[in-house]
Amino acid sequence: MRTPLTRELHDLLERGRDRQLRLAVTGLSRSGKTAFLTSLVNQLRHAGLEARLDLLPAAREGRLLGARRIQQQDLGVPRFPYDQAMLALDDQPPRWPEATRGISELRLAIRYRPARRGLLGVETRQLTLDLFDYPGEWLLDLPLLDHDYLSWSRAQRHDGDGERAALFTDWHRAVADLDPAEEVDEARLAEIAEQYAKGLRAAREAGFADLQPGRFLLPGELEGAPVLQFFPLPGIAEADRGELAALPAESLYATLARRFRHYQQHIVKPFYREHFRRFDRQIVLVDVLGALNAGPERFEDLSRALSNLMQSFDYGRRSLLTRLFAPRIDRLAIAATKADHVTPEQHGRLVALLEALLADPLKDLRFADVPVRALSLAAIRATQSREVNQQGRRSPALQGTTLAGESLLMFPGEVPDRLPAADFWSRQGFDFTAFRPLPRDKGTPLPHIRMDAALDWLIGDKLS
Repeated sequence: MRTPLTRELHDLLERGRDRQLRLAVTGLSRSGKTAFLTSLVNQLRHAGLEARLDLLPAAREGRLLGARRIQQQDLGVPRFPYDQAMLALDDQPPRWPEATRGISELRLAIRYRPARRGLLGVETRQLTLDLFDYPGEWLLDLPLLDHDYLSWSRAQRHDGDGERAALFTDWHRAVADLDPAEEVDEARLAEIAEQYAKGLRAAREAGFADLQPGRFLLPGELEGAPVLQFFPLPGIAEADRGELAALPAESLYATLARRFRHYQQHIVKPFYREHFRRFDRQIVLVDVLGALNAGPERFEDLSRALSNLMQSFDYGRRSLLTRLFAPRIDRLAIAATKADHVTPEQHGRLVALLEALLADPLKDLRFADVPVRALSLAAIRATQSREVNQQGRRSPALQGTTLAGESLLMFPGEVPDRLPAADFWSRQGFDFTAFRPLPRDKGTPLPHIRMDAALDWLIGDKLS
């Protein structure tokens, strides 16, 4: 068995030979990360057998021999629960795997034959693929690193007349009369922080995405810790910065600012440093349909959250030295998930809408010469495409089983191919229905849409 030092030396050697790849599967809560990772492992495990991976040349040409899970580098991090996810999908009736509630890792060894034979004839090679899963809620914290407490407080959007603001009514009432200079009352501070956390949780349940701090939504072992007992102060201005900075350490403002800094330094930065800074490639999963179904306020909220998030990653071309010592993401995919919840002729419109939603980040990436591809996919299919005949006219439809067990044949509506205008929300008939995974024979590969295209873009060049 390798020691930690020999494992690190082995990994360094493999990275130098370009035979190790670290892939970041990124997405906000409910974007489908767990389903994507489960399907990715499942498709590669079945590669060379019955998996449908025609858009991945190594598989189509018979050169992809398969994959197996091997021991991960960090033994202190739980293993991604692939087996538990497959048990849920193999259940009768099938059910979706449990959402992620903590960090987990997975390492795959992928065996393949190169497209060009070596001097000694046919040979096999191995690519080591490192993956990790994490709660989407925690991802929301990365943009915090660009703020101090004052600028973060001013950036929070919990006021106004919208539905989101209404979810924070109790918190607004509690902070209305607070004086930043007053001596802090620890019990009262904890109470208001909990009211703020309740507002965040209610907003998440209502479909909003741009919610910070993310650990307030899924605190884990930090439940009840003072580091999670802070909140933004409304009404403070940039012009007040000097006066606020001069307040004594026991003041409310100084206490909140101190806890915000501690949260940045001891919660957010280690998470970013230990995980995201180490990745070579990335796929960003986006639940466009869920936001579209939820209405204009939530759709705009998702756009804002994604734009802020994309600024948190380090993109750029890699050389041998950067690959070894300072990894940067050198290839990116952005994917609209749950494509099986609209009819096939709508998939192109779904991709166009995704590109419009991320227009500014995509412009910056292309300016930086970072290869990026947008696509739509369904990591695990939940519907089948059908046609219905209405008065001699054939129309596309979907057939599936709802989470409540009802068999349904329906046309969910048209997806706009650009950012929706104001009148879209009053006249649109889009109906995003949640379905169970499709039943299948146990031991067969998971049905999907374009997982092979995603795999080709993310790792295909390494299998050539």
